[in-house]
Amino acid sequence: MRTTNGFPRGFLWGAATSAYQIEGSPLADGAGPSNWHRFTRTRGLVENDENGDVACDHYNRYRDDVALLRDLGLNAYRFSISWSRVVPEGRGKVNQKGLDFYRRLVGELAAAGIAPFVTLFHWDLPAALDDRGGWLNRDIADWFAEYARILFRALDGPVSMWTTLNEPWVVTDGGHLHGKLAPGHRSLFEAPLAAHNLLRAHAAAVTAYRAEGKHKIGLVVNLEPKYPASGEPEDAAATARADAYMNRQYLDPVFLGRNPPEMKEIFGEAWPRFPAADFDRIRQPIDFLGVNYYTRSVTRYDPAAWPLRASRVDQPRSTHTETGWEVFPEGLLDTLLWVKSRYGDVPLYVTENGAAFYDAPTVENGRVEDPLRVSYLRTHIGAALEAIRRGVDLRGYCVWSLLDNFEWSHGYSKRFGIVHVDYETLARTPKESARFYADVVRTNGASLAGPPASLATKLNERKRSPKGRSAPRRRGP
Repeated sequence: MRTTNGFPRGFLWGAATSAYQIEGSPLADGAGPSNWHRFTRTRGLVENDENGDVACDHYNRYRDDVALLRDLGLNAYRFSISWSRVVPEGRGKVNQKGLDFYRRLVGELAAAGIAPFVTLFHWDLPAALDDRGGWLNRDIADWFAEYARILFRALDGPVSMWTTLNEPWVVTDGGHLHGKLAPGHRSLFEAPLAAHNLLRAHAAAVTAYRAEGKHKIGLVVNLEPKYPASGEPEDAAATARADAYMNRQYLDPVFLGRNPPEMKEIFGEAWPRFPAADFDRIRQPIDFLGVNYYTRSVTRYDPAAWPLRASRVDQPRSTHTETGWEVFPEGLLDTLLWVKSRYGDVPLYVTENGAAFYDAPTVENGRVEDPLRVSYLRTHIGAALEAIRRGVDLRGYCVWSLLDNFEWSHGYSKRFGIVHVDYETLARTPKESARFYADVVRTNGASLAGPPASLATKLNERKRSPKGRSAPRRRGP
């Protein structure tokens, strides 16, 4: 049942993090190295040659961080498990001290009345498995299922929300096609194999959970709506390729049992012929889908842009984050509506949504003013509420991120947190965005009963004038 104002009763309000980005102590208490531990050891791959050795020291300060979640009034915490902390070699012997860390974390959350929302894999693959081919080895589906069973048997019960993978597109695109993320490969032939094996691993873990678990399991993908830069056929085709590559490549197999037809066009001779039986396994019911949303792409045909022949068109009149992403809350609404339209009424969660803006390294007078982040959250949470009003079965929202943290190849240069972290002292200070978010949570969004004025105005303009824009806001096919 829905509330008169705001979000449905029982709506999940959370914050999200990932293991390598916040835990630190990557080799403590018998843990094994991950491919990200290895990647950061190669000079020049990460800004300032930084790494996750300390990060936010969450491994030692998790009780303080759970207290932050409690003080903000959140009812969920989305975090990931470090595979190599629990199974140092990726297979075989379990590291009980590593597993016990997550038992303690889950217990602390339960004592605070906060639901654990657990991700099995958030990009940090055990280095020992990377040495055996990682996501290019078909056997990794079985390896992942073995690892998942360990966690299900240890934590299912206190954990009732599981996700298999976080953003497989990033692992494939950044790690295997463009080489900017671990494992740092750049191969047109590797990318489709990695993408397919990630989905096979997802399916194997879901199968394992149906035998072992009693609650819910899903998948998390990052979706970026693509809008053609013009009405020209070449821009429309480029938009379709970009949409297929980033969005439909990871959802069509799960929900429709097939790959988008554009994938063969994108990869050419590098596109493999996958066994039909794989899609029978990949296409099995999941209990929910997690959507990570940050920005959109206005897309144009670009013959020099390898391999999509499509590139992003800058929007100079828009606000942009420190990562160069356009702030576009309407894209979240469009994305949620598109998922419903294409794949049906699958229960949805916004599992990541947030922005990096400049915050001073140190805190003065005990406050961190971050008005741009407050505005970002206000408009995007408003877009989520509008999606519910339009019939989307949206059941929760997690802000990215709870803490400023190690931002992958950006090192510590980009701050996404609603809680400021002083990287010298590791002191935590809630920002104004944290106070804003806490108020939204306290009222269950009642203060956002109508879309923010700026968003409402834009939505009304779109209804009145669907044509004649320089960047038509229409979803790719």
